[in-house]
Amino acid sequence: MLKLSKTFLDAAVLSLRTGSPIGTATKVIIDPNNLKVEGWYVTDKFDKSELVLVSHDVREIIDKGIVVNDHEVLSSPDDLVRIKPIMKIDFELMGKSVTTESGKKLGKVSDFAIDTSGLFVKKLYVSQSVVKNFSGGILSIDRDQIVEITNRRIVVEEPTEKAKIQSIETVPA
Repeated sequence: MLKLSKTFLDAAVLSLRTGSPIGTATKVIIDPNNLKVEGWYVTDKFDKSELVLVSHDVREIIDKGIVVNDHEVLSSPDDLVRIKPIMKIDFELMGKSVTTESGKKLGKVSDFAIDTSGLFVKKLYVSQSVVKNFSGGILSIDRDQIVEITNRRIVVEEPTEKAKIQSIETVPA
């Protein structure tokens, strides 16, 4: 199932053991190399410190929040050797400029959708400037269309022209 990134902002981190919230997810940690969600920064409910919830410790993602086994799955950022380089990059998708391979500006990322089963970013939603689109629409870009991700922008494949669909007239019998 796809969920918008905004549903993970201020989402409760729920413990199966206690049946209550143990923290609040504040920011998603994304690997820019493959757009995988590696975890979340979490504000601990008990001592208000900033901890990290690694994605492989997530049991389930439900409407009420992110479900984990217990408070013990939350770790100090300094203890996480494997994802420390990714946390150091501090990659942020929101607001990143999106262009085509030829350099045409499409807009900026206004939201993205995460597949809750594999925890990969599946779709980017790009808002266009008012000048480009008078209706204020949003472009939807699938992860398969992404060519390159840099610190400043995301490069996507050139859009293809829509094929004209010819209508077939039915002849009365």
